[in-house]
Amino acid sequence: MYGYPEDLKYTDTHEYVLLDDEIATIGITQFAVNQLGDIVFLELPEVGADVVKGNEIGTVESVKAVETLYSPVTGKVVERNDAVIDDPEAVSQDPYGEGWFLKVRVDDPSELDNALSASQYSALVEGK
Repeated sequence: MYGYPEDLKYTDTHEYVLLDDEIATIGITQFAVNQLGDIVFLELPEVGADVVKGNEIGTVESVKAVETLYSPVTGKVVERNDAVIDDPEAVSQDPYGEGWFLKVRVDDPSELDNALSASQYSALVEGK
């Protein structure tokens, strides 16, 4: 139903991660965007904040609901996409491109060893 980029890792809480050396780009999946509807507000940590795998790192508010974001990795925020804070609709338009949320310098890349592949995530959300 949706396309999930093969080069990403996914969580069962609908975050994705693109790992480039020790920098993880984090956002939410197209499935999550479609479930939420129109995104109206994002709360994300500041650059320099420490994040811990499995802990809350912010919220996504839509016209339908407020959802908690969870960090898929442990590390330090090195960049925050302020463009999506200023224009949350950008997430809906391009979640895997311009709609990313954070870049985190990862303490231990092996934390992603148990993350879902694109096909595993697709099976999870589409019930296949």
